[in-house]
Amino acid sequence: MATLLSTAPHPRPSTRVRRLDLAQLGPNWYAAVMGTAIIANGAAALPVRWPGLTGFAELMWALALAGLLVLGSARAVHLTRHRAAAREQLLDNPATAVFYGCPPMALLSVGLGTLTVGSRVVGTGPAVALDLALWTAGTLYALAVAAGIPYLMITRHGVSPLAANPTWLLPVVAPLVASATGPALVPHLPAGAAREALLYGCAALFGIGLLATLALLPVVLTGLVHSKLPALALTPTLFLVLGPLGQSTTAVHQLADAAGPVLPELAPAARALAELFGVGVLGAAMVWLLLAVAANLRARRAGMGFAMTWWAFTFPVGTCVTGAAALARHTGFPGFTALAAGLFVLLLAGWALAAGGTAAALAGGRLLAR
Repeated sequence: MATLLSTAPHPRPSTRVRRLDLAQLGPNWYAAVMGTAIIANGAAALPVRWPGLTGFAELMWALALAGLLVLGSARAVHLTRHRAAAREQLLDNPATAVFYGCPPMALLSVGLGTLTVGSRVVGTGPAVALDLALWTAGTLYALAVAAGIPYLMITRHGVSPLAANPTWLLPVVAPLVASATGPALVPHLPAGAAREALLYGCAALFGIGLLATLALLPVVLTGLVHSKLPALALTPTLFLVLGPLGQSTTAVHQLADAAGPVLPELAPAARALAELFGVGVLGAAMVWLLLAVAANLRARRAGMGFAMTWWAFTFPVGTCVTGAAALARHTGFPGFTALAAGLFVLLLAGWALAAGGTAAALAGGRLLAR
């Protein structure tokens, strides 16, 4: 966790050759894949079509897919050759264990991008097959994490609710991501029971993620008020609160769209619920966004340096992009179109900061180096 939370000045890099130390590689690195994939997904969902947007979305999807393959290979080495470090990350260190919510969300996000963006590159058939594989693996992983990490918190990790911070939300947001990305596969399944099963399954995942978030979010807010954030480098994690808000808004609209041809008797109620739910929750998200931006500007003035937590500037904002875009699509209200476009610009700025900081830290030997 030193590479994740340290805010101390880094020593000047030496001239000796540095080697990657995969023992330091944690699940938090999947946030980079999530943050890149959500740009492609957000671009595909935008209700405005800027010149070059489609090609840019394809580029970001390809970058996210490549990042997933490289990171997955590196993590396989980490889990096999550095078992003690892997065990410590999951079983003995609650600060890193919560980041196990990132890998399933990376799988799910890249899978959706493959279907909505990558199909133009690889073809519809291969895109559907890859998305189905990634969605299935990501969903099973998300359910394991959503149950397993809270179990470890209760039975093994020495944590206090008064020290809760927004990273605690990561494991329980993963089922919401599954519920938002699964409905895109519904039209590609055989008509009848298969489509209904997937749609009902996504609705159940939405309930799991939403109820878990509603139970945990007050604990996180209490911890923030009581204990504050223990390090400046954790300030970007305030953006993580946007994740379940934007993702749940996206999910209810995706479920409403998929219900139309599969469960037509439920479609009108689902759409009305999606619009009412979405407006209220996205409104709360925008208030929290202002708080998060203000807190991070304050932390930056206080000397907050780069840490991998800067990737929190990306995926949570991206979920608000897709949520606002869904509201614009269903209501036709131009205000939601403008909101989606503005949030997308903010997402691009956050990605530039996080990606640039990561590249500079890797080049300077301040991350994963020995």
